[in-house]
Amino acid sequence: MSDLHLGQHISRRFNEELEEVRSRVLHMGGIVEVQLANALRVLVNDETALAKEVKNADTVVNALEVEIDEQCTRIVARRQPAATDLRLIITAIKIISDLERMGDEAKRVAIMSRKDMDGALGDHLRADLEHTGELVRDMLRHVLDAFARTDVETAVLVVKADKKVDKKYKMIVKRLMQQMASDSKSVPAVMNIMWAVRSLERLGDRCQNIAEHIIYMVLGLDVRHVKLDDVLAEIEAQTEE
Repeated sequence: MSDLHLGQHISRRFNEELEEVRSRVLHMGGIVEVQLANALRVLVNDETALAKEVKNADTVVNALEVEIDEQCTRIVARRQPAATDLRLIITAIKIISDLERMGDEAKRVAIMSRKDMDGALGDHLRADLEHTGELVRDMLRHVLDAFARTDVETAVLVVKADKKVDKKYKMIVKRLMQQMASDSKSVPAVMNIMWAVRSLERLGDRCQNIAEHIIYMVLGLDVRHVKLDDVLAEIEAQTEE
């Protein structure tokens, strides 16, 4: 094989390895999507049998994180990628870490929701939880799509969406605090709901993290711990160059 053909073969194989990493990250994200959907059904619809499925899926997610992390480490050691390719590998490693923690939070939602609510979950609260859960599910779906398509605009929308989740979380917590103050007997059941809601809020935060990783992957901008308006200004300046 000539040097030219060898170089082309190596380049093609490297691209295939990068695409495989991207595909496996999305596969892992898809499993977490199902975990979250099932956890919400346990929380909102009291479909407690699904809690076991959420827990079992967490084992698969944990294994994928280890496998993909090792795969990325081997690629860096063998290929010594630079610039855009290196950012993809770094982003993949960060995303799988967030996805693994999202799996943990989904499991926590399912476990806390499986506990006896003692009628503490009224219709209005149930509707608020369902809406919050749908917001988080939309964030996860959109951020995985943004990663698949290297779409900065969608990633920015996910960052913005986390503000809505935070607002809903604060509203629900306030309502739960009022419920506990008016009915001390409801405290144990309401605390279970509180922990489940806290996990939903953290799931939204993780989606925001992934969106920020995607912005870094595409544009090379580290927008963590930066105000949203400043992030938008940086992205606009970068895309106009």
